[in-house]
Amino acid sequence: MTLPPLLKEVLFLLLLGLLLLLVFVLYLYLNQTNLIHLPNIPGRELEASPERLGFSFENVSLLTEDKVKLHGWYIPHQTPRATLLFFHGNAGNISHRLDSVSLFNSLGLSVLIIDYRGYGRSEGRPSEKGIYRDAETAWRYLREERAIPGHKILLFGRSLGGAAAAYLATKYTAMGVVLESTFTSVPDMAAELYPWLPVRWLARYHYNSGERMAAIKIPVMIIHSRHDEIIPFEHGRILYDRAGEPKRFLELSGDHNYGFLQSIDRYRDHWDDFIRSYEQETVE
Repeated sequence: MTLPPLLKEVLFLLLLGLLLLLVFVLYLYLNQTNLIHLPNIPGRELEASPERLGFSFENVSLLTEDKVKLHGWYIPHQTPRATLLFFHGNAGNISHRLDSVSLFNSLGLSVLIIDYRGYGRSEGRPSEKGIYRDAETAWRYLREERAIPGHKILLFGRSLGGAAAAYLATKYTAMGVVLESTFTSVPDMAAELYPWLPVRWLARYHYNSGERMAAIKIPVMIIHSRHDEIIPFEHGRILYDRAGEPKRFLELSGDHNYGFLQSIDRYRDHWDDFIRSYEQETVE
């Protein structure tokens, strides 16, 4: 039977659309590592160091359980209230976080900030399991090499880094954990971006902080901006709702990357209060 020309054209367009959809789905599935981890934006080269801010610091070399060499900075405070273990977001490297390092130093914190595998001067290739290993390596460095008690270590993750901090917070007794501009999970984010695709089936990365919150037994502070254009504000609220007590929520103003600077006074005050609330409780 010969199909009418119009029907042939419709079928051709439908098949073409289906083919393009399949190609897009295959691209999403195979390219997830590069879509989630962006070490080359703006670049892997370190643009500056804490020395530019007048801080003494140490270049730290860490070897993970699977023999990947990581690079980081340890910026000591002369009279530290605690030590901050800082996990940054999915783009750039540690040199792009000097404004945060300066702020945390002003709060009386020593800081260890690392680049994940595949970022900055760290070797390897990023992956979810690998980043969790990197986080564990940084924790062990502070506990074993620096002999810092767990109750004097404050876990902090911004954006993707929140997944690393939440992971550690379920395993170790730290002073507390702060998650800033963090998503509940990669599948949750993907489902919001592509509601017409079966992204939960396609996801090879999960970073499921949402499921981990109930298992965290240390003090929690969630920070998120209602104007965050990358990670919806609701993700922060869900993380907060799923966390156990004691917990607190700080709502920022401003965008995803610079909301903390655009709300700097409120941001600093809440950090100071959070530290003060638990630094005395954990004195041995």
